[in-house]
Amino acid sequence: MAKTPRISGRALRVFARSLRASPVRDLVVKLVRKDLGITALRALDVGERSEFPLDTRPLRARASHERPSGGLTWPTSKSAPRTSEQLRRAMADRQTDPPELADRAYRGARELGAMTPSRGPILVYDEENAQRDAKSASERIAGKRARGPLDGIPMVIKEEIDVHGLRTMAGATWHTIAPSTVDAVSVARLRTAGAVVLGHSPMTEHGMNPLGVSAQRRLPRNPHDPTRTAGGSSTGSGVAVATGIGPAALGADGGGSIRIPAAFNGVFGIKPTYGRVPRTGSAGGGSMTHLGPLAASTLDLARVLEVISGEDAGDIVTSGVAPYERGALERALARGVRGLRIGIEESEWRDAPEPIARACRDATAALEREGATLVPVRIPLARHAPAMGYPTIGLEFFSVLLDARRQHLDDLGPELQVFCAVMGGFEPDDYVDAQRLRATLRTQVRDVLCDVDLLALPMAATTAPRASDEDMNGFVDPPVLGAASRYAYIGNLCGLPAATGPVGRDADGLPIGLQLIGDAFDEATVLQALGHLERLEVARVEPPGCYVDLLA
Repeated sequence: MAKTPRISGRALRVFARSLRASPVRDLVVKLVRKDLGITALRALDVGERSEFPLDTRPLRARASHERPSGGLTWPTSKSAPRTSEQLRRAMADRQTDPPELADRAYRGARELGAMTPSRGPILVYDEENAQRDAKSASERIAGKRARGPLDGIPMVIKEEIDVHGLRTMAGATWHTIAPSTVDAVSVARLRTAGAVVLGHSPMTEHGMNPLGVSAQRRLPRNPHDPTRTAGGSSTGSGVAVATGIGPAALGADGGGSIRIPAAFNGVFGIKPTYGRVPRTGSAGGGSMTHLGPLAASTLDLARVLEVISGEDAGDIVTSGVAPYERGALERALARGVRGLRIGIEESEWRDAPEPIARACRDATAALEREGATLVPVRIPLARHAPAMGYPTIGLEFFSVLLDARRQHLDDLGPELQVFCAVMGGFEPDDYVDAQRLRATLRTQVRDVLCDVDLLALPMAATTAPRASDEDMNGFVDPPVLGAASRYAYIGNLCGLPAATGPVGRDADGLPIGLQLIGDAFDEATVLQALGHLERLEVARVEPPGCYVDLLA
């Protein structure tokens, strides 16, 4: 498969059905395992494997993450898209109000959706409730009783996260689901902070595609180039931020699904520590999935993450996780980077194409000039992280799809049918073996983070890939999948905070993302460094031509 052309359209549908015959499936599974690095993973020396882990909570390298403030001001955006701080000031100065912002966001989203091809970032519009909440926010702001910097700020929510009154379809069409009777905990916390929820943003089918294509959704194209995909699986959330529909959006990330669309769309995104944000009320689960924001600035990331974090009884992995002290992440943005030690794993960087590696190296060099130290590090199993990640998230979700596989296989998109066939042909111990190797990787990364504060990597080994109209209904292309996910899985497997920011463009003008990974529960240092890149304007969000200005 790695040497054949991309498979899409009718050929993909025929291919999916052919995989139901064992001889064909067995051959394809063998090829896929080799192409995704799983064959090489299984060939690793027995000594690389640890005992099967009984706990997937992240390993913490340091007992304390306290760092002095550099006394700097927040990094501030001098251009579009609008940030929550720009909107907050405009509302405080009576230049606009929350109902007007919501109206402009809805008008803009509909105009984007009417484009050919679509760049529409909202799947389901929740206008009645949004206008109710916007009116309440307007009254609070007028009475100088604002609940905080997110009061009145419009946002969209990925459709795998419960929003009261909406159906949580998670990118699928086969199942019958009643409207949610309550918000997910993360959404309820955003509403408590005053955020105005515009509705659900579309995603790839059950989140199992990081590229942004699906037979089940009319997913938006990349706003910087409509011949390209917008990444996934938080596709609509990435496009919503890039096009200015809201300064932040909520996504979920099991193998790059926040950070890949953030990088492809040229915005900021963070996957926090596993257990930092409760998944209560989300369709995502397992040992890899995290909820987190995509945003127009690092200040927006900090504000949203602070609000949605903290323990919840509905998600056991959040047990004992305290909420952030108010303003803690905003204060971290004032630190600067002097004295930070940033690990560079050269063998990982060699897999990045030259334009991507150059932009990311320029960004780390900027941090070095500002007082950070770049430290060579070695993580032997890092190059095998994708091969551990595919069977981990794949087989966990394959189990979740039991009813769909039994009763609704023909209702799934052809991509997901191929996924089910391939996962069904894996070896009986693939999952266990991946977890034993994952345990060793987690230890290797923990040991490195005892010596350095952050790891720096490119976010992906490709910019947004091309996709024809036929491709947008789904395609199978292992090399493109591998390039998009090349650097994503290490953060999910280790459960560590990982963020991306736009640090350049390739020759086609497509955004390039730099990824920073920190110690467990140290999102503050990740944002500290990413925020300094924004302060230097090395990392910055540049609006696409179809940008919607909420303050126009």
